[in-house]
Amino acid sequence: MNKNLSKSSRFKGLRIAITGATGSLGKSLIQELKKKGAYMVGLTHSKKNHVNSDASAPNEWIYWSCGKEDELSSSLKNIDILILNHGFNPKEIIDFNEINKAIEINALSYWRLIKIFEDLAIDNNEDSTKEIWINTSEAEIQIAFSPVYEITKRLIGELVSLKKSKLSIEKSNYLIIKKLILGPFKSKLNPQGILKPEFVAERIIKKAEKENYLIIVTPNPITYLLMPIIESIRILYSKFIKIIYSN
Repeated sequence: MNKNLSKSSRFKGLRIAITGATGSLGKSLIQELKKKGAYMVGLTHSKKNHVNSDASAPNEWIYWSCGKEDELSSSLKNIDILILNHGFNPKEIIDFNEINKAIEINALSYWRLIKIFEDLAIDNNEDSTKEIWINTSEAEIQIAFSPVYEITKRLIGELVSLKKSKLSIEKSNYLIIKKLILGPFKSKLNPQGILKPEFVAERIIKKAEKENYLIIVTPNPITYLLMPIIESIRILYSKFIKIIYSN
């Protein structure tokens, strides 16, 4: 990422890849970031032919699948910002296979992509700083009327907090992490959502231009109060554990 870019051109000329590119929020983020001058790469599970002429379509499509994240390594090498936005919501308490699917999609695939992008950032550190945005959802700390979804979002949310804590403790600057804590927006995963994805995307991008880590967009004031407190406790806990084991 060019460190000399001004705030007004924060995303201009950057290569940004996003998972969940065909979802409502993915499309909205793509459209808004293209307006900002970014070159958008859509990471998709669908093998259907995609049209790139639409305003909400990326400039380029790349096919991928959960469990084969390593195959994306070469494609992500020249990416400045990676947005992890894919998800699966089983809604009910369901069978073993559906639970496994939710864990794989909502948590494990995220974690593997974070590791791959972090390794690329380390290799690339002398040239530029890479950035990753991770959509953990408000379900990380509150009910979403979908127990399995909540569990998986809580899992990846805590793993991201641990990763952020490690980077903070080591004072590493090769990878910037932004955690997206989003309230209920209307989508295929949540048809009852009360926020418009276009509004959520605009707020995310506006906040990403200024805020360092937590990007919260929700109508629920409790989230704005609780999330920073929870993150602070997790970071302090990580520092405490490091002190214990280093003695």
